[in-house]
Amino acid sequence: MEIQKYIDHTLLKPEATEEQVIKICKEAKEYGFASVCVNPYYASLVKAQLQGSTVKTCIVVGFPLGASSTAVKGFEAEDAIKNGAEEVDMVINIGALKNKKYHIVLDDIRAVVEKSKGQALVKVIIETCLLTKEEIIQACKLAVQADADFVKTSTGFSTGGATVEDVALMRKTVGISIGVKASGGIRNLESTKSMILAGASRIGASAGIAIVEESLKR
Repeated sequence: MEIQKYIDHTLLKPEATEEQVIKICKEAKEYGFASVCVNPYYASLVKAQLQGSTVKTCIVVGFPLGASSTAVKGFEAEDAIKNGAEEVDMVINIGALKNKKYHIVLDDIRAVVEKSKGQALVKVIIETCLLTKEEIIQACKLAVQADADFVKTSTGFSTGGATVEDVALMRKTVGISIGVKASGGIRNLESTKSMILAGASRIGASAGIAIVEESLKR
């Protein structure tokens, strides 16, 4: 198993500096990660740093709360793509989902998908730690309906991260039609493999190097 190909090498801290972003881009190229995932401000920098490599530029949208308007999320995705994003990880409107205003959640996802079509993959962050099992299922169904490319567990900025149980439920709900990204609190090889076995096709982690190094020792 080539663990590195599953990993989105992530730096989303608000205090992240240009120097730190350049460093993770170099690491991603060295280790052969799937993407570098950063905040929108660094999109053009990351795209330039990754030029000529197979590593993708991944940008978050509506992050981390998901509470901006549909129009803003659409514009943010469009702007990120203009600045080099090849993958867009967007946060759903969690409050709207809990209020059963599913049309709002669907419109949010569709706005980002429409701006990204043919240009960038869309991963839909549903923030599983704040949802019931029924809400997780509903969120996944809406992502599929909106023609997203992935569903993703977590921002890593809420009350919890990915769990094997939630990843398995998400995979069961979406079937083989789209990807499942496990993100939040994944820091070692054992947890990474558990997520992949549960159905994850991508792993979001800031500990990507430690995970790969551990795999090479086995």
